[in-house]
Amino acid sequence: QVQLVESGGGLVQAGDSLSLSCVASGFTFRQWNMGWYHQAPGKERDAVAWINANGNAEYADSVKGRFKISRNNSNNTLFLHIDNIKPEDTGTYFCVRIAHMQAPPTIWGQGTQVTVSL
Repeated sequence: QVQLVESGGGLVQAGDSLSLSCVASGFTFRQWNMGWYHQAPGKERDAVAWINANGNAEYADSVKGRFKISRNNSNNTLFLHIDNIKPEDTGTYFCVRIAHMQAPPTIWGQGTQVTVSL
C-alpha cells in the first residue's frame, strides 16, 4: 500500500524555523519525484516545492529563499524546512508523489497542520 505520512506541524511564532517530514512507504521512494503542497485556510492547495529523484529542487516564487526541500533516500523521507516563517504560511502541508517535476500529484499524504502566530 502506497502511503505518505507527514509530521512536524504545530504552533510556531512568526520568524521561527520549522521542519516538516514525510515518510514514504509502499513504493521505491528513491525512484520518484516528490513535492510539498500548502493549503491555507479557505483556499486551494498550492504547490510550493518539488524535488526530483536526483535531489534537484524547484520552488514556487512565493517561497524562494525561505523554503528548502530535501530528501533522504536511505530512510524514505522527504523534508521541508521553512525559515523566517510567516503568518501566511499557516495551513496544511501535504507531501505528494509526482510523476514529473511540477506535474499534478498522483499520491497525497494526509497533511500536517501548521499555525503561525504573531
